[in-house]
Amino acid sequence: MSKTGQKVLDEALGLELSERAELAAELLASLDGEPDSEVEIAWAAEIERRASRARSGEDTGRLWAEARGAAKDGLTER
Repeated sequence: MSKTGQKVLDEALGLELSERAELAAELLASLDGEPDSEVEIAWAAEIERRASRARSGEDTGRLWAEARGAAKDGLTER
């Protein structure tokens, strides 16, 4: 790491936890490059669709233990 990078890191480590978390999230997000507006629009539409189904009672969801179990089963089947 360069001297400048080390100085930035040292300063960042002196921040409050919430500020460090926000900074870390921003740094990680910067590695992905510019957001794709079409993807952002598609995700927003999907989130709205799921929220609407949940609000209407059409989709009641699943218990966390059930969802986690299904995910674990899916991983072990490979």
